[in-house]
Amino acid sequence: MLLRFTKMHGLGNDFVVLDLISQNVHLRPEQIRELADRRTGIGFDQLLTVGPPTNPDLDFYYRIYNADGSEAEQCGNGARCVLRFVRDRGLTTRTRARFQTRNGCMEASLEKDGTVTVDMGAPRLLPNQVPFVADAPQITYDIAVDGCVAVASPTRSMTSQPTAACNATQASTCTTTHHVSAISIGNPHAVLLVEDVERAPVQTLGPLIESHPRFPERTNVGFMEIIDRGHVRLRVFERGVGETLACGSGACAAAVSGRLRGLLDEEVEVELPGGSLTIGWAGDDAHISMRGPVSRVYEGRLQI
Repeated sequence: MLLRFTKMHGLGNDFVVLDLISQNVHLRPEQIRELADRRTGIGFDQLLTVGPPTNPDLDFYYRIYNADGSEAEQCGNGARCVLRFVRDRGLTTRTRARFQTRNGCMEASLEKDGTVTVDMGAPRLLPNQVPFVADAPQITYDIAVDGCVAVASPTRSMTSQPTAACNATQASTCTTTHHVSAISIGNPHAVLLVEDVERAPVQTLGPLIESHPRFPERTNVGFMEIIDRGHVRLRVFERGVGETLACGSGACAAAVSGRLRGLLDEEVEVELPGGSLTIGWAGDDAHISMRGPVSRVYEGRLQI
């Protein structure tokens, strides 16, 4: 079968996008993993598919698959790319589209400057909505992680910090405690405050929290450094992918976490390794808005 695809990215968070309206394709998880391999396949963080909706009030059915073949509930950077994709392919001429997703619906709008704004919905903060194992909702939770993780620089209140000194011989038994916000943006997120995002233990602590038993469906892990009330720096270890250059839902979760802690204003620039997103959230049940650029890299065909 000849597979037609489009390679796109949002701030370096890269995707392969498939049109399932004009072609009939079903990929197994192992095929997705093969295509995601950056040496022997195409290479991507997520595979996105666009098909007809089952809800007649919506425009398209948008699905997200991680590089490990698992299906994700939400991807904000992907939603921006999908709007550009359906316009470029002539599937719609409108500047606004509503997407059916695994967890509900999303709306994306093309701005005059070429950026795309996505309505990410209201954040879900109750533990059972994330999901996260806790007796009652809190702004932050202490979670114990087995394994030694060095945290860069002295820490301040509410910043992720170790509770035990470790050395190489203690690595198998050392336990550290970290303060996290547990938030759903249609998918689960854990957000930690760090003093220096460049030195944050993303590669070591990220996978430990991603698969922590208090997150029964695993989680995306954000490491946030606050510059001022309108500007943060963020790195995200994505569930089923690893660290990416950008994560739209992770940027939203970080902004919500900072607002709940009383540290950020209503509109925040979230600076990621791949570039910046503008996130707005008025609090309570208000919807989150996310605005940022998208890029089409190339069109391709592959025999599968």
